[in-house]
Amino acid sequence: MNKNTAEKYITNYAVSDDEIDNAEKIINELQAEIPNYASKGHGPFLAAIYDKNGKLIVKCANTVKNMLCSNNHAEINAIKEAQQIFKTYDLSGLDLSLYITSEPCMMCIGAIMWSGLKSVYYGVPSKKVEEITGFDEGFKQDWLEEFKKRGIKVCGNIAAEAGEKALKKYIDEGNDIYKPAR
Repeated sequence: MNKNTAEKYITNYAVSDDEIDNAEKIINELQAEIPNYASKGHGPFLAAIYDKNGKLIVKCANTVKNMLCSNNHAEINAIKEAQQIFKTYDLSGLDLSLYITSEPCMMCIGAIMWSGLKSVYYGVPSKKVEEITGFDEGFKQDWLEEFKKRGIKVCGNIAAEAGEKALKKYIDEGNDIYKPAR
């Protein structure tokens, strides 16, 4: 990867151009699907898990509001579904990758870490998610380094511009982001 490309992404490992191209394709597709899911009452975040051969295992939306459960973030829904498909709580032997429309929040970071997923690719960074939606991403001190220590690759800020547009559209259409009262 050239220096200009490397500066564009947020990563905890050396990432290849092929990895970026593949992640960009997947995340752009997920970003484009947000309006379809929003029309069904889902939140504006999607996650997909793929195997090492590029086969889609599962794709899930945020279902917090329509399922009335604050834990139902897209990442957690995808992890739960993959664990059911493979009949195991430990996905580490399967070499699976998670693709997310936005950077994972603090709750999802824990779920990802304990799931056994090997790599994470995400779109919109948390700071922009918070600016656009008002959602509190939580404190995530040194999460990239902590994932690196655990052998979990992370690469973010992929197709972020498309993701920002999708989030803005979601908000502009009168949809709200769930937030507990403070």
